[in-house]
Amino acid sequence: MFKFVTSNKHKFEEIKELGTRYGIDIEWVNMKYEEIQEESTEKISYDSCKKLINLVDSPFFIDDTGLYIESLNGFPGPYSSYVSKTIGNYGILKLMNGIEKRSAYFVTVISLNEGGKITQFTGKVIGEISKEIRGKNGFGYDPIFIPNGSERTFAEMETSEKNMVSHRSMAFKGLFSYIKENYNK
Repeated sequence: MFKFVTSNKHKFEEIKELGTRYGIDIEWVNMKYEEIQEESTEKISYDSCKKLINLVDSPFFIDDTGLYIESLNGFPGPYSSYVSKTIGNYGILKLMNGIEKRSAYFVTVISLNEGGKITQFTGKVIGEISKEIRGKNGFGYDPIFIPNGSERTFAEMETSEKNMVSHRSMAFKGLFSYIKENYNK
């Protein structure tokens, strides 16, 4: 059984649904942990995983995600969680008021701890920021992010549909393939 350390219930449910498709059981470890302030999503994910080695039985994984908006010089990037809690989607839309170039991308980095050995898996999805909040599903920036190839935000998609194209699902597909290859022999 692999443990997913996150205090975000929506994130856990999204990944549990994806894990079920791969035949992988995931246990939720509902735990908050401090993250370093760093400009690299990879470093934040790695550092968080390393800090938890003596607190959570192996194997476990954590993830860190950033939304990078090109016209805002990559903001909020690695500060996405804090920005979401403070100014939220309305604040992002206000910052982008009058900006036509709305290109953005999400990056998720998963860090898997296997007895002190940390392996990372990355997923990225390119898209744009909508001009208004749309949809009721998902969480975080889902109501304002439209992935390339779609006219709908993540929040307008069902979880199973979002899991076909999202940054998080891409990273987790890498993790789940690794687990199947190394643990299901």
